[in-house]
Parts: sequence; structure tokens; C-alpha cells
Amino acid sequence: MSTSAYISHICPLASFACTLRSKALSFQLRVSTHSPLHSSLRCRRPPPMSSDYAGTNFPANKLEPIQLNDESDFYQITSPDGFISISGFGSLLSENSARSTFPNLINFRVAKLRGFRRVFAHVAPIFFERGIAKPETKEISSLSVEPCEGETLIVTVFEIKKSEIPAFIKREHEFRFLAVLPETLDGKPFTNRAVLCARSSDEEFFQIRCKGNYLRRSCCRRV
Repeated sequence: MSTSAYISHICPLASFACTLRSKALSFQLRVSTHSPLHSSLRCRRPPPMSSDYAGTNFPANKLEPIQLNDESDFYQITSPDGFISISGFGSLLSENSARSTFPNLINFRVAKLRGFRRVFAHVAPIFFERGIAKPETKEISSLSVEPCEGETLIVTVFEIKKSEIPAFIKREHEFRFLAVLPETLDGKPFTNRAVLCARSSDEEFFQIRCKGNYLRRSCCRRV
């Protein structure tokens, strides 16, 4: 039996999520303003973070996104006073909505992020749990962002205490965490990097979240 078939047998939800994710991606591509060829040439997710970037060995080019694989990576971009910046999109563009998730956030402001675009490319199980998803019309995708040369996003930036990092990782486990450098609306780069929830993939989820163990029940339950 193939690995994918075995996973489907052990964890039907993982198979179901993959199927829905594929349908969601094809639906998103049909409504894209870019041609498929144009998008494939300009918008590519970078490869997983090299071991050279782990810990404190971040690249000198602060504009280059850095993948945060482990909790320890997050602490490398915290401020001296114990806060970490979050770059928000979607519902986090609203301060009220952001405070419903991060009640103790501080310094909420609007910013720009170059080199990224919005994309609907994955399925969030919570959409089905809360009755938000509409499978009959394929309204099932969750919003994320992906690197895309020449594009610019309006985002928000705010700070949370570093003690909130573990809960943040657990809550947003389906995303790929990137450390990015937003700009003010007039183009001035921020001093500190901010965490961005970017588009991930099934392969990265199993390799990074499940540490390569495709049959870990805890990971299957979270797909």
C-alpha cells in the first residue's frame, strides 16, 4: 500500500483535507488576474529554510524572508523587552478582530509588505467545525499569502508578548511561518522582523510539524 493510501486509511481527515485543498487551489487559479504561466514564473514559494539560517545566523539581507521552523527560531526575532511582531492580513486587518485573538496586543498599525500576494490555497478544519465552509459551492478555502515578485500587500503589524508564542504556533499550525520586514506606508522599513503566516504544503506540514513521521496521530488530527 502506498504511503498516501495508508495515510488516507489511518487518517481520513488528512485525505479529505488534501482533496478539498486541491479543489480550492484550482478554483483560486481560475479567478486569478494573472495567467497560469505568468503566475508560475513570478510567484514561487521559496525552498525550506536552510540550516545556515537557523538560530541567529540570519542572512545579512533583511528583506529576504526567513522560515521559522521551531519555537526557538521565533525567539531570535523578539525585542529586548520581550515582545515579538506579528504581520497580519485578512481578518487581522481589523484591530477589533485582532484583539479577539490577541487581547493583549500593543502598537497596532497599518503597513506595507513587498514581494507577497494573497492566495486562497488551503482548507482550515475549523471552517467545517463552525459551519463556515460551503462545500457545495467550493467556498472552503482559507486565506494565506505567498511570495510574489513585484506585488505589494497592505498588512497590519502589532506586538505580542513572547510568552504567547507557543499558543500562536499551536493555533496557526497549518501555515508556514516567515520572518519578514514590513514597511511603513511611506516606504520606510521597520527595524524588527515580523512573523507572517504564509502558504504551506502537505509535504512541509508532515516534515516540519510532524518531524517527518507521516503516521503521527497528533499530526493527522490537526491536518
